[in-house]
Amino acid sequence: MMHLPQHIFRPLALAAGLASAMALHAEAGSTSYDFLNIPTSARAYAMGGTGIAVVSDDVALSDQNPALLGPEIERQISLGYMHYMGSGNFAGVRFGMGAGENSAWAAGLRYLNYGSLTQYDPSGVAGGTFTPTDICVEGSYSRDITDRWRGGVNLNFIYSHYDVYTALALSVDLGVNYYDEEHDLSFSVVLRNAGGQIKRFQEAYNRLPFDVQLGYMQGLGDTPFSLAITARNLTRWRLPYYTHPKDAQGDETILKSTFFSNFFRHLTFGVQYQPTDKFWIALGYDNKTATDMSVYHRSFLSGFSVGAGLKVRGFGVGVAFAQPHSKASTLMLNLNCNFWELMH
Repeated sequence: MMHLPQHIFRPLALAAGLASAMALHAEAGSTSYDFLNIPTSARAYAMGGTGIAVVSDDVALSDQNPALLGPEIERQISLGYMHYMGSGNFAGVRFGMGAGENSAWAAGLRYLNYGSLTQYDPSGVAGGTFTPTDICVEGSYSRDITDRWRGGVNLNFIYSHYDVYTALALSVDLGVNYYDEEHDLSFSVVLRNAGGQIKRFQEAYNRLPFDVQLGYMQGLGDTPFSLAITARNLTRWRLPYYTHPKDAQGDETILKSTFFSNFFRHLTFGVQYQPTDKFWIALGYDNKTATDMSVYHRSFLSGFSVGAGLKVRGFGVGVAFAQPHSKASTLMLNLNCNFWELMH
């Protein structure tokens, strides 16, 4: 059996214990803080909105799985911006660097505002406007366990400000990744958003979107193509949704929760074309997003995402696009700078 060094095991055990206790306490509350599931990496967003098994020297991927962080990132900063649905804006910044031959650390910030909203009093009379805002300050650490296994942890401090109401929360992400370079195979397990509120908006307790995820990515023979499959929402099997029957009258809907509909709503698929380490194109499909939009007027593109990236010496750029709804599109842009490569 493999044993983690004491200086790694103790903080991991403490973080996991704290997160588990908070998560158990939150079970009776309502889910909130879903912005934590928005990736800051254009590559992850292009591959269906997740990238927990994508092995790359992109420091932005570590918010998907802290075990993807490693000394190979050298000294790197990543800036990301997304025009979120409607008038919302999402931005992220992350800096990481190696800590010896087998470890790495990173620090980052995520920011989301939902655009200007109109206030209403209890009688329905419109008042002024306000801009709801979520901010997440995060720190990451990873360490190689063996030559193929790596583990990592993200610690997140979350601040939310909605009009006159504020809330604070803490969460932890724990991840491991197995990477076989010879066979171009990557496998990951991630526990995301384990934690809870330490200051509530009001009396109600809002639960974080705790999730267990499995990720698999495999190169397809000697081709530059790779296939990725991610299983999400593994803390519950049933993921029912509403859809319009073929002979629907007006707004009539039916609840759909068959074995196969539940099974595929857990899965996200991605295909990547990467002929060199300087260029990539990716296409993703999230069946849950597509089916969630089925009761609304979704477009053919609902559930799909696409993106591309280019790297020139120490600079990299990535862009990704998705259209969950016919009237709501999202565009993400990433800029990366590797100071180590620029100095050498």
